Amino acid sequence: MSGSYYDSISSDALLSLDSMEGVYSLPVVEKRSTAAPKPAPRDSVWPGYYLTALTAAVAYGIHYLPFAPFQVSSETGVRRPVGAAIVAILGGVLIRNLLPVPGSIVEGCKVVVRKAIPLTIVLTGAGLNLALLATIGAKAMMITIVCIGIALVSSYYIGRLLGLWSKTSLLIGVGTAICGNSAIIAAAPLIDATDEDVTLSVGTVNIMGLLFMFILPFVGGLLKLSDDAFGVWAGSTIHAVPQVVAAAFAYSQKAGTLATLVKLVRVTLLAPLMIALVLLYAHKRRAEVTVHYSRLVPPFVWGFLVVALLNTANLIPTLQFHVAPWVAGASGNFAISSNSILSELEQILLTLAMAAMGLEVSIRRLAKVGGPAVLTGLGASIILCLASLVLIRILL
Repeated sequence: MSGSYYDSISSDALLSLDSMEGVYSLPVVEKRSTAAPKPAPRDSVWPGYYLTALTAAVAYGIHYLPFAPFQVSSETGVRRPVGAAIVAILGGVLIRNLLPVPGSIVEGCKVVVRKAIPLTIVLTGAGLNLALLATIGAKAMMITIVCIGIALVSSYYIGRLLGLWSKTSLLIGVGTAICGNSAIIAAAPLIDATDEDVTLSVGTVNIMGLLFMFILPFVGGLLKLSDDAFGVWAGSTIHAVPQVVAAAFAYSQKAGTLATLVKLVRVTLLAPLMIALVLLYAHKRRAEVTVHYSRLVPPFVWGFLVVALLNTANLIPTLQFHVAPWVAGASGNFAISSNSILSELEQILLTLAMAAMGLEVSIRRLAKVGGPAVLTGLGASIILCLASLVLIRILL
């Protein structure tokens, strides 16, 4: 591949495309270094926190507007199809690209994403009853595994057909198949990828993730997919964890919960994929590479599973309140479901994370990503979505 595809990429492009899923604080694969680099001074991250909170608050206000499309009345009651999380990420993108946003705000937004997303995923487990997934669990697993293979193979060969370097093509495939940027960052040292390989693959995966996050709920509605079908479809195809969560919960609560589980299965499958890459590449460079096997499955996955198991076993309590008889207008005792509290907290954290993600996105810098890489990611993502949909039609 000609180096001309990389010439227009600025040195800080990768920073503007930082991990949008925010699920790994450290890469699971690191190059060994003899001397630790001196940390550069950092600006305060609080401006990013403030703007993220303001954007999320405005998104909630728009979400609760009392007219269509924000409020829709039907026979089953009042629905609010435009989720606060979707409004938040759109608002963040508009602010980031229409107003001068300093780097300190972007740094604060990255911290918000890294902190909020793992907590959001853990809290999602409170709405999941694992017993209800028994009838489709094995089939969903089969669909997920087959789709991972399809994404890897299609990305590699489309990229080679378009003249992309083989390592760039492979990294785009890894990011599309597993969990976006985290998988790319983990795999790059194992295959001795260059900064240009990583920059192109990260930029491509972010573009595709954002694109399909918005497209899939619309297409799912046109196809009249059931909540289960859409949950498996979104979970097995969309690139990053929060993108899956945002798209699927915009479709329905049930679809969002199932999509989260399917996506976390994909995240967990990063472990065997990394082991395969270790066997293929790292044994040639044992003196240069350290593989942290304990980090291959991120801690939030275990937290999600523990909370889901507690909910399945009905061990998440209901809060009972006894009102004192001297309280004016007291009507006796009342109860509040802990699940509903956790669900509301999950939505707040998700909206904050989406606002922060939007504030990170620089369209100008994304436009610098090489065309062949974007076409590779688009082709692989389309093939992945079609293959997953066919499997869902056959198996579910």
